[in-house]
Amino acid sequence: MRKSAIHEVAQVLPPGRWQEFDPFLLMAEDWFRQGTFAEHPHRGIETVTYVISGRMGHYDNKTGHGGVLGPGDVQWMTAGHGVIHQEDPLPGEVVHSLQLWVNLPKELKSMTPRYQDLPHDRVPASQADGVLIRVYSGRMAGLASDTKNVAPVTMAEVQVAKGQSATLDLDPEHNGFLYILEGEGIFGPDAFRGTAGEVLWLSHEGDALSLRAKDHLRFVIYTGKPLHQPVVAYGPFVMTTMDEIRQAFDDYHSGRFLE
Repeated sequence: MRKSAIHEVAQVLPPGRWQEFDPFLLMAEDWFRQGTFAEHPHRGIETVTYVISGRMGHYDNKTGHGGVLGPGDVQWMTAGHGVIHQEDPLPGEVVHSLQLWVNLPKELKSMTPRYQDLPHDRVPASQADGVLIRVYSGRMAGLASDTKNVAPVTMAEVQVAKGQSATLDLDPEHNGFLYILEGEGIFGPDAFRGTAGEVLWLSHEGDALSLRAKDHLRFVIYTGKPLHQPVVAYGPFVMTTMDEIRQAFDDYHSGRFLE
């Protein structure tokens, strides 16, 4: 955990474990106030920002897109060949969020940037028998999202009432994990216990995850198809060679990100 007067951050998925996390690169949990993040660039990745609490404004230089995200909303940004953007809480707000970096396939790292805002009340959802599922990307529980993916990724928020059970279908070709936001649950055939603040990686055996809530349980789950490619990361740029990283810095400092 790192702290300043306006920002606290914890590494949920620390950078550097590229092959283990593939296609995911890192995930940070942030608590931040206005002025934490200045304008900054990205290239070669997608960022998936999930707002837990607070309200956050954002904009970028490529798509002309800006807006405000609130609790439960997701911003899916595809940096592609390069974008300069900013995420900033509204005045007086403290935003609590998760930001996941997803790698782009090497042949698509120079694709055109795009933004997708996913308000929580406009994504496919189901609620029955004490179980709420919102699908922000991919497919789960008979729900299908129309969010555009590059590397195929499923993302969902799941809430389960105390004492209730659920079974989530999984793609056996995907690598995946869940991060528990609230409560405690029992997961899988080995009855693994997970509590708030813990990351649980999903087994590659089988195509479903069974779980039971010990008390009100809330988590986000992410699965993605591995890319099996080299990863070279430096600051906000993730490419496949050091030469590509040098080119990214040259393009940024020479103003080509503004073209």
